[in-house]
Amino acid sequence: MTAREIAEAVRSGRSTAEQVALDALARIEAYDAEQPQAWIGRFPREAVLAAARAVDARVAAGDALPLAGVPFAVKDNIDVAGIDTTAACPPFAYRPQADAHVVRRLLEAGAVCIGKTNLDQFATGLNGTRSPHGAPRCVFNLAYVSGGSSSGSAVAVAAGLVAFALGTDTAGSGRVPAAFNGLVGLKPSKGRWSAAGLLPACRSLDCITVLAADAEDARLVDDVAAGFDPADVYSRALPDVAVGRRIGVPIAANRPWFGDVQAEYLFDRAVERLEGLGYAIEPVDIAPLLAAARLLYDGPWVAERTAAMSGVLADMPEAIDPTVRGIVEAGLGMSAVDAFRGQYRLAEYARAAEAIWRQVDALFVPTSPTIYRVREMLANPVALNSHFGTYTNFVNLLDMAAVAVPAGFRLNGTGFGVSFFAPAGSDRALLAMAEQWGNPYPAPQLDLEGRMDRIRLAVVGAHLKDMPLHWQLTSRDAVFVEATETAPTYRLYAMADSVPPKPALVHDASGGAIKLEVYELDAAAFGSFVAEVPPPLAIGTVTLADGSQVKGFVAEPRAIAGAEDITTLGGWRAYMAR
Repeated sequence: MTAREIAEAVRSGRSTAEQVALDALARIEAYDAEQPQAWIGRFPREAVLAAARAVDARVAAGDALPLAGVPFAVKDNIDVAGIDTTAACPPFAYRPQADAHVVRRLLEAGAVCIGKTNLDQFATGLNGTRSPHGAPRCVFNLAYVSGGSSSGSAVAVAAGLVAFALGTDTAGSGRVPAAFNGLVGLKPSKGRWSAAGLLPACRSLDCITVLAADAEDARLVDDVAAGFDPADVYSRALPDVAVGRRIGVPIAANRPWFGDVQAEYLFDRAVERLEGLGYAIEPVDIAPLLAAARLLYDGPWVAERTAAMSGVLADMPEAIDPTVRGIVEAGLGMSAVDAFRGQYRLAEYARAAEAIWRQVDALFVPTSPTIYRVREMLANPVALNSHFGTYTNFVNLLDMAAVAVPAGFRLNGTGFGVSFFAPAGSDRALLAMAEQWGNPYPAPQLDLEGRMDRIRLAVVGAHLKDMPLHWQLTSRDAVFVEATETAPTYRLYAMADSVPPKPALVHDASGGAIKLEVYELDAAAFGSFVAEVPPPLAIGTVTLADGSQVKGFVAEPRAIAGAEDITTLGGWRAYMAR
């Protein structure tokens, strides 16, 4: 049941808050038996039931409670009286004497808090694996990350343990896990929800968020949680901002997919659906926004995380997850000069964002361009995590509101999501967009027109149409996609003593654009094709002129021994014609 359905049932007398709580506790017990990583701390069973009975008494007394009896969870960097706040660092734990402002408002509205959820330690990460309590997993495929840092909150909602959960969002932590687990994630405008009682990550950027089953539930929670709080120096009263129907979609050069062709396909389909809903689609160059995103971890804002964790770094550095410690220690080398220079760069990017808002009313982007398995993330925790933040890191820096919504599933069952962005104050308008979007993909679909398991391959030489090895593509039913060229960062060599003659494509920033053809094969055909590629050639990732990336022929360094550099000819056909 949704939060609003539960509240209506309790208010009408068709159910009780106590029965709802009993049902939730039973679900949690069953789920914990297999996957206990979602939680860090919970109220004792009797305390939960006592809180629920208190709600029933209030309903009986005539209180019109908008969240009557609705069970919810709270990310463990937000204070809840009676449970330690640990931020997934047990030696750091403290027992708050009062609820965070937003938690108090939810409790006053009749919601019942079950407990505190797991997270990337100190909310530093977008993947959910940086916790001593284990890594919550994507509810649709346990081999994959849940997303973070609001990992436990996302799992608790997506697994049906609670109706909604509070997360936080500094760089995308309330949106990425929503995407992977088929949820709606509302990141309010900075200051719309009070951050009093939130353990800061980057205090000037942090937002408390909600993860919910749908946009209507997110709106219900926002109606209760939002409001000015004089106790929070970053709180502000924001007027509602209307949002029109001109929606900006990033141009192809702004869409890195990191090899995830299924995500690329799902986004293209999402754009088609958006247009079908009556929105005017405008291609937009969001390169300045992507550049602003890099300030969060590659610029001086990392020092704000360092400031928030300075006591822990000084007193108990061994208690910090090694990846988290490596990130925040980088801020120790930042100076006040670096901070001011970062502010100047951000002002430039903000001016570029203003120009975008004159062109369109809102932006529509992938929430995350890809997803990874837990073991992949643990093996390469920084680089892979950064991919998740491609479209999220800039949002708080540039003072935008955002809502993430589901947009389908990959063949492995993991969720793919898209996000609407608009200037601060547009929260209600974005929620209306999310409500119109709905959730047309309520469960994983394993065929999706048979296209999601197809892989694009770029060929530059003997596999081109009418060339000697083209039959290796046609015999595998490869489908021609386009004739295009690489980004202007490659060199092409005619290898020595190759039969039949073959080129070697090598990445070189001083090179040029090389003509090629792109084909599409199913996964099995692609695998058998790769198995036949002889050394010193190999299949890697090639960047095309529009900035997109596909699999393609690359070469080992030994391939250019005795080879002729034919880059100036622009392609293999020109060389063969010569």
